[in-house]
Parts: sequence; C-alpha cells; structure tokens
Amino acid sequence: MVNTEKNLIGFVHNPKVPGALNLIKSLITKLNLTNTWVSSAGEIQEFENELSNTHSVVIVGGDGTILRAIRVLNKFNVPVIGIKMGKIGFMAELTPENSFELLPKFLDSRLINQNLIRIEKRMMLEANIIKSNSTDSRLTLHALNEISVGNSKVSRLVELETAVNHIHLTNFRADAVIISTATGSTGYALSAGGPIIFPEAEMILLQPVAAHTGLRDGLILDPKTIIELKPSLDYEASISADGFEDTILNPGEKILITKSPNSALFLRAHQPDFFYEALNMRLGLAYRTQRPEE
Repeated sequence: MVNTEKNLIGFVHNPKVPGALNLIKSLITKLNLTNTWVSSAGEIQEFENELSNTHSVVIVGGDGTILRAIRVLNKFNVPVIGIKMGKIGFMAELTPENSFELLPKFLDSRLINQNLIRIEKRMMLEANIIKSNSTDSRLTLHALNEISVGNSKVSRLVELETAVNHIHLTNFRADAVIISTATGSTGYALSAGGPIIFPEAEMILLQPVAAHTGLRDGLILDPKTIIELKPSLDYEASISADGFEDTILNPGEKILITKSPNSALFLRAHQPDFFYEALNMRLGLAYRTQRPEE
C-alpha cells in the first residue's frame, strides 16, 4: 500500500546522461506535476527532509543510477520507477518515449492500492566492517546488487578466510569474492560465471572471481546466512557495495555480511514473469525461428 498522506514526488537523474535532466523538466511541465523535488543521484542525501514526505521517486538513467539512488532511498521505504536511459536497464520500467503516457499511472495511488500497479520488493545486503579484536562495526554498507571484496591493487590476489554461519568453509585465493543478491546475479556475479537468479527470490549467492584455491563454483545460500570474510595475514583487502565506496580494510578487520533489514521497492506494471522476456531482450539470449506455416 502507498501512504497517501505523503504528497511529494522525487525525480533523480544521472548528470552524465545527456537529456536526463531535460526529460525530467519536460515530464514535470507536460504532466502538470506539483509538489516535486529534483536531484542528481549523487546528491540525494541532501533531500532527506523531503524524502520523509515522498511517496514515489522517478529515476532517469541506467541501472547504475538506480543503484546509486537506492543506497539512500532504501532507508525511507519509498518505491521507485526507473526510466531507462542507460545501456542495460534491467531495473527500469519505462522508456523516455512511453514515460509521458505511462508515468501518471505509476504515480496514481489508487492503481497501486488496487494492485493494478504492483510494488516489487527486492532483497538487499548489509555488510559491516568489524574492528580488530572487537565486535564493533567501523562501517556499515547496504547493497542491492552485491558486496565485493578483493584487492585494491591491480593484478593482486586476495586471500579470504571464509566462514558461513560461523563454520569455516574455505580460504579463497582469488581476484575477489562476490556476495550477491538475486538482483545482482545479472551483474558482476554473472560476468564471474555465476547463475542467473529470479530477481524477487530471497537468497544469497557467494561467487568467487578467478579462484586459484578454494571453491571455484558459486554457492547459493539461505537469506538468513551470516557470511564472514577475513583477509589472511599479509593480504590487503578492500570492499565495495554495488561498485561504490571502495574502502580498504585495516589489519585484523573482518567483514560480516547478512540480509539487510531494508529492501528496495520498485513500481511495476509488468508481471513477475516479464523478467524472462527482459533477459531475452537485454542479453540477446534467443531468437524465435519462424515455422513454415507462419
């Protein structure tokens, strides 16, 4: 259900995408939208006061723009509508061409509350960097796609002592280890040889990248799993969340990764099975052979 007491509509754009901001201005003008605010993806945190009174956020850009925006939006339980102006656009629902016609439907709380426009919930991850000889977290990160841990130096391996639910699993010597959601299975994890997972599924994928030792295959884990990654002695490691905020671990620190208490919310007109059609369109997985009688 959408909170009808909230009366603001947010618009977020990628300033590096030509035409993104102009599209937002045209949408606001031609659709006669009021009570709006506009931000670049990198400046959303400056609108936290407005977000507490925002019922929907329209994001214009590619999947990277959506990922950057979700890092802030997930705390506010605000659903988003993506308008694809990037290269892949797995997460976007609209295009610049159809947005003038269709966006009003996504902003109509009556259609949402009647489930004619559905709210899609995507699981996220939480990663905590735990200080050496302590249980305190130095830094907490949330990710919609993945948490990746590797070496900040080019062409250097990292060795990670890996435990699942406090049981030692293996020591990975690899370029990196990816902890991915189902949403992230079509991102970095896919390029590392991981499986494609239905994006609304709640599970965690542990996927090594170019492993020299340890498991070479990925593991699919229960969403309640606790994953612990600790660099072995004399190995430097860094962590990133959805490709942002690279942070180098201090000696003796470790990373605990769990399901995030927050979720990413998307407004959808398509039914869940549209994901398979999107795979075909965006990855070029198959073509249909015409039968002779057709």
